[in-house]
Amino acid sequence: EHDADIATWKGDSEAATKIRGIDKANYDATHKDYSESIDALQRATAVLKKQAHDRKQASFAQVSALTSLSLIPPEAKKTIDLFLAQESQDPEGLEVSAPEASGYEFQSHGVIEMLEKLHDKFLDERTALEKEEMNSKHAHEMLMQDLTAQIDQATQDREEKSESKAKHL
Repeated sequence: EHDADIATWKGDSEAATKIRGIDKANYDATHKDYSESIDALQRATAVLKKQAHDRKQASFAQVSALTSLSLIPPEAKKTIDLFLAQESQDPEGLEVSAPEASGYEFQSHGVIEMLEKLHDKFLDERTALEKEEMNSKHAHEMLMQDLTAQIDQATQDREEKSESKAKHL
């Protein structure tokens, strides 16, 4: 009777450890995606803010790189692509007339605002992910403690029963 319980608990322990490993790998990959996206959004926003003041020195590589990130929503990618297309049509920078410049600034600020909202959203989602991971890790540790205690107790009971039988023989 104890042997069957011990075998079941050991199997449960191995299965829980395997599942925990898969969950941890998924968490690590998702956390990395969020962290890379957050960093890229910070860099792109900084470039756009600097660029709003001095267009000639701006590099849009940071902004363009956002379209390759998996967490960036398709609508945001379209907005970024439209913004970059607008930029490539106007390579002269500061030589534009005042109305076009204000139109440009409006476009730039809209993109900056969108990127800042995405940044905040991803920070919130990464924080929630970290909290979920902490809870999952804790639950796994509690389960493993419980299974280990059950296995140890059953092993002890089995040994005591075995010793008791040996004494009666």
